[in-house]
Amino acid sequence: MNFGMILIWISFICGLGATFTSIKYYTSSDHKSGLLTKKLEMLCTLAITLSSIMLIIHLLGVNASYEYVYNHSSTDLSWFYRISAFWAGQQGSLLLWAWAILAMLMFVRYTGHTKEFAESKLMDITTMVTMAIVSVFLILLVIDNPFSAFRILPSGSIEPTNWNPFVTLYDVQYGQGMNPLLRNPWMAIHPPMLFLGYAAFTIPFVAAVANLITKDSRWTLISRDWMRIAWLFLTLGIGLGGFWAYEVLGWGAWYWTWDPVETSSLIPWITATAYLHAQSRSRYGEYGFLAPLLAIASFILVIFATFVTRSGIWASVHSWQDFTTEGLIIAIFLVILTGSSVILLGKRYLEEN
Repeated sequence: MNFGMILIWISFICGLGATFTSIKYYTSSDHKSGLLTKKLEMLCTLAITLSSIMLIIHLLGVNASYEYVYNHSSTDLSWFYRISAFWAGQQGSLLLWAWAILAMLMFVRYTGHTKEFAESKLMDITTMVTMAIVSVFLILLVIDNPFSAFRILPSGSIEPTNWNPFVTLYDVQYGQGMNPLLRNPWMAIHPPMLFLGYAAFTIPFVAAVANLITKDSRWTLISRDWMRIAWLFLTLGIGLGGFWAYEVLGWGAWYWTWDPVETSSLIPWITATAYLHAQSRSRYGEYGFLAPLLAIASFILVIFATFVTRSGIWASVHSWQDFTTEGLIIAIFLVILTGSSVILLGKRYLEEN
């Protein structure tokens, strides 16, 4: 039985369920809905954590019956690169990203100074929007499952299955291994730095959305530390990527060539830097419009960078594929994020002026 595939489905069902129950709790203050939301969040986090551990185990053991393992791991790779294969492909990187968002939400809800207002409307909206965002990532993993496995058809041919976890897996003796360009020590630190930074942008975004709805000034207590974390990880990711490109891609004396994906990751770094300056004054009642605008814009630009990378619209050394169903879902998600954010920001702007 393909337990990894089942865990991905469970995490998606729990994430979507937590989104709807949190909406019900926010609108009706139904205590049972609040308790159910917490249980579904934890179960979603547990399922995505177990699936991540399982994928790493398959990569280390080169269980090439799984398509993702076959494409990115092989026995000639050291353990160092087999673990790095976790984020070498689209499915693995999305799994890491979704897990990081859920882990950060748990930190926000249950640790530090933010747990003091865990039962407030501000935190309710923060949870609701975060789970909705995670659900989008999880539906991408359901459509293109990292535990897609090879099976034998009655005709004798072999093909991967993305939907049936009960088939007998075909025993593949070897994996083809990681792309040669990725077999570099920078592979172990550059991508996870970027994805952790991207994940951390989620918290300031949802806190800013909660502020626009509730006008609760405490949103900065949620956003300030996580924007610093996001900025730090993104800075490290961009810098390390520059060294990697200089070493491997032969860009001569330059660490930067204004590649479309490079540029799309730099823009949210700029808006995040601007937010860090604005937030220092927001606690005094200033930048009531600009601070949430910058927090929201930073996250939207991160999703735009993801769309650029995964849609294949622009030619880039970082692009993974042509435009597919996954690229369409990210595009729709980007449009919904942008449209709803413009409405909320427009309402705040009209109120202040």
